[in-house]
Amino acid sequence: MKQLVALLAITLLSVTAMAESKPVNFSLTPDVALFSREFLIKGLTLSFWGENEQQSLALGIVNGTPGDSAGAAGAIMVNYADYYTGVRGAGVNYSAQDTLGWDGALVNYTERLFTGLLSGIVNVAGQLRGVELGIFNYVDEADQGFQAGLINVIANNETWFSNFPDELAPVMPFVNWHFHESAR
Repeated sequence: MKQLVALLAITLLSVTAMAESKPVNFSLTPDVALFSREFLIKGLTLSFWGENEQQSLALGIVNGTPGDSAGAAGAIMVNYADYYTGVRGAGVNYSAQDTLGWDGALVNYTERLFTGLLSGIVNVAGQLRGVELGIFNYVDEADQGFQAGLINVIANNETWFSNFPDELAPVMPFVNWHFHESAR
């Protein structure tokens, strides 16, 4: 009897675990979708506006990837995420937390740490470990960061050329960098 109860419990747990992720999702909005927001999508997401945690390829007009998502996301308008690891392309890429990978958009905005490559017209990050390529590049704090563009701002570069070659300046045309841990 104990073995039957144990087998039944394992079966129920397995079914529950399998129900937490789906291989594909299609959505018009987050509330009008094949699978609701609660499901992790491991595979493909096609949407006008989708919002699922993902480990997949997400294609749409607006892609929302809450939680700790990974993969590739292509949106005509906006990709927004909490934490994202992978490649994203859109009109606007936004991350509320951290991003690791490559973001390419007209505007890239990461509130906290961006690690990797930001390429766009405007690139903004709270903290940078990587490269920003754009017309206007801004970062509050760069630990290991390089910028190339028309206007490049690294707020934690406190003085002009005094810490050269580790850092350049607070604001520079064409290139700017910061290659040592900040004291903040």
